[in-house]
Amino acid sequence: MVDESRDPSPAPPSPQEAVGDELLLLVDRTIDSRVVICHEPQSGVAEQYRTFRTNLVAMNAGGQPRALAITSAIKGEGKSITVANLAAAFCELPDTRVLIIDADLRAPVQASLWGIGREPGLADLMLDFVPLERVVSATSVPGLFVLPAGRVVRNSSELLGSSRMSDLVSALKADYQWILFDTPPALPFSDAATLGARIDGLLYVVRLEKTPRDQSTRALELLRNAGCNVLGSFLAGARSDDAAVRSYVLPDD
Repeated sequence: MVDESRDPSPAPPSPQEAVGDELLLLVDRTIDSRVVICHEPQSGVAEQYRTFRTNLVAMNAGGQPRALAITSAIKGEGKSITVANLAAAFCELPDTRVLIIDADLRAPVQASLWGIGREPGLADLMLDFVPLERVVSATSVPGLFVLPAGRVVRNSSELLGSSRMSDLVSALKADYQWILFDTPPALPFSDAATLGARIDGLLYVVRLEKTPRDQSTRALELLRNAGCNVLGSFLAGARSDDAAVRSYVLPDD
């Protein structure tokens, strides 16, 4: 469990402030502009992330803490941006605490998306037993925390599939309702399949006109054959009158 009383950083500012009869939105400019939930909360794209969030909440009728991995078939499909926006969307729900874990130890980006330091992080926690309170950072979004990747390692798949990782996830569920893992793409690396088979579910990001259909199909088969519970897909780059992103939950086979 994270001992927040030992966190020397100041409490994150409120994202909104009343001014007369109007509501002024205060945005931390260190947050990447692609996190539209924070920068463009009324946009159609932000609403699509909220729709995906709502679908996931509906699938979790018992309201139990959940750990989910997010991946894609190949790089460049928007999985990390999806993680960031989905996490911020979850934090709009009452009394909800969310932790992003950057488990893409090969090419991590969550630290830069949220304007925090990359080290120490997950690799240091796993390998050097750095205390949890030293590696988890609060963001300016109330209820949202980030565990960055940490130092570069070569055995990332082994770390993600270890019993220590399973123990970590179990412990974190005492503090967070949703734990979102940003993982490497599924075709070139085994990390997503290794981790996804050991946690509650996996979300699959596909970018329209980016991912060849055969590669997308092959990646999904690989993930399912590894034992991953693929809960749904997020389609990025879809054209519509009011949004560039659509989401949907996969039907049963």
